[in-house]
Amino acid sequence: MRKLFNVDNPIMRVLTKIFDLMALSVFWIVFSIPIVTMGAASSALYSAVYRHVRLGEGYLWKSFWEPFKRDFKRSTLAWLPLLGMILFLVFDIITLRYLIKNGHPLGAVYGIMLVLLVVAAVWGVHLAAYCARFKGTVKNSIRYSFYVLMAHPLRAIGIAAALLLSAALILVFPGFAILLPAGSIWLVSYLIERSFLQHMSEEDAEKTKAELADHD
Repeated sequence: MRKLFNVDNPIMRVLTKIFDLMALSVFWIVFSIPIVTMGAASSALYSAVYRHVRLGEGYLWKSFWEPFKRDFKRSTLAWLPLLGMILFLVFDIITLRYLIKNGHPLGAVYGIMLVLLVVAAVWGVHLAAYCARFKGTVKNSIRYSFYVLMAHPLRAIGIAAALLLSAALILVFPGFAILLPAGSIWLVSYLIERSFLQHMSEEDAEKTKAELADHD
């Protein structure tokens, strides 16, 4: 019994990780409610998943709250243009769906808009990750996050698949909403970090590889 509840027990490690992901998902949902703060909340979520869940650093709440405060301005300003794009695409998709139901031949345009919405969502994940992992201006955060996205299309497709699967699971089983926001970020962080490694200086890349090798 003692071994079962030992923190080094594999079962306890898994349960602890699940609890952490659930708590971080709740933090993200609450801090995203104003919508305009979703960028800062997403950046804080990625930072907490990377630093606390993957590397085991710091305390759970602080791992989310501190980057939320620190990067609030940059993450929010970087997020707003993307938010505008997403709202525009969602409005168009709803309008096109209504027209298609009424016999309007706009199926191809509807499909294109859906693809663009997925691309915007994947870009949003890259943007949150970039703001969490690197310093820089708002302009550079937007530009470089999009560059990394376009430079690694196969990984972007993998990230899109993970996001779509998470969204589908939440639609079918709403209870998964308490786990999948952070859970999906934990999964896609393995792809994003590989992309980031290819654009770091040699020294930073080796340091990142070493710290990930010690904990993953």
